[in-house]
Amino acid sequence: MNLFLLVFLLIYGAAHCWFVFRLMQAFPVLQTWWLFPVGWCLLMVAAPILSRLLEREGQTFAASLAAYIGYSWMGLLFLFLSLSVFLELVRLLHWSVHFFLRLPDLGLLAPRPGFLCCFGLALLISCYGWFEAGKLKVEQHRVITSKLPKGAARVRVVQISDLHIGLIVGSQQVQQLVATVKSLKPDLLVATGDIVDGHISHVDGVSQMLRELQPPLGMVAVLGNHEYYAGLGSSRRFLELSGFQLLQDQTTLVGAYLALVGVDDPAAKRFGRNGIADETGLLDGIPHDRFVLLLKHRPVVVQKNIGQFDLQLSGHVHKGQIFPFNLLTWLNFPVRAGMNQLAGGSRLYVSRGTGTWGPPIRFLAPPELTVIDLEPAQK
Repeated sequence: MNLFLLVFLLIYGAAHCWFVFRLMQAFPVLQTWWLFPVGWCLLMVAAPILSRLLEREGQTFAASLAAYIGYSWMGLLFLFLSLSVFLELVRLLHWSVHFFLRLPDLGLLAPRPGFLCCFGLALLISCYGWFEAGKLKVEQHRVITSKLPKGAARVRVVQISDLHIGLIVGSQQVQQLVATVKSLKPDLLVATGDIVDGHISHVDGVSQMLRELQPPLGMVAVLGNHEYYAGLGSSRRFLELSGFQLLQDQTTLVGAYLALVGVDDPAAKRFGRNGIADETGLLDGIPHDRFVLLLKHRPVVVQKNIGQFDLQLSGHVHKGQIFPFNLLTWLNFPVRAGMNQLAGGSRLYVSRGTGTWGPPIRFLAPPELTVIDLEPAQK
């Protein structure tokens, strides 16, 4: 964790240095008052850490305020940085062409107009992203399978993932989620990790809200990395109080046709959990006539297991949450959001996530509630 914190401070601090440099370049008069922008940036770098410390001390209001301001600024800064890097590429292209051809000067490339354009556009996108983050989108998919006998009733599976209940996502968002899930009338509800984020003892009544759902085939969850960051004991208690059956490298038979395999997150090893089960061994023990639903937080497919499961449900990447961050997540998880057809009849579905982590905004990656209808083949 210390290494992660050091890397975070270095990268986030460098982003603020870039912002201050561009600000001073655009408004030289601020060089006399450099203490104010530098002080603000230092405060914003510390805000995510400060919010966690306040949360642990039970200062919920102060922690939520620090988190909301700090993470909103983080999203704004990321957008500004992305736009300003793009502007630098345009400036470099203009200079390269100008070296051979006489091109008119572009006023937008000057320091002040360029800064104002990038910051203003980043602010507008952030405002739009705040509204997009609150618009939960239902994604519906049909999966035709021969493992449901002809004439059998449809089995509706609803997936939630990456809700991140904590300082920013609270009871209001969960209430909206529960109402939407109820209207969909699922047979089975699955949660593919990162349902909690940080200490959640201050979020009153949330577990009771989730417990109201009670679909016929139950509620099943696997752990994500943030359940371990928040504390395994409190995360388990919350999920169990919410009515979820937790699968940690375990399998369970559901109804007459389904088999669920729950794979624990690799973060378990970093927090001292030994003896993590072999995914291949878990799949080998499943009856072949069952539709195998593999629940796994991270969208990583073990190649030798393709064909041993019918559908893997994952999350974790949020589709980047704020474009163009998805270009960076692609480097580590080169899969697209949504349904991916694999070899051997297997499929992988990657959720964009139901909530938000960090900045309470989304841009070109709206939150989703996934509905997958399993239907019998007609022939």
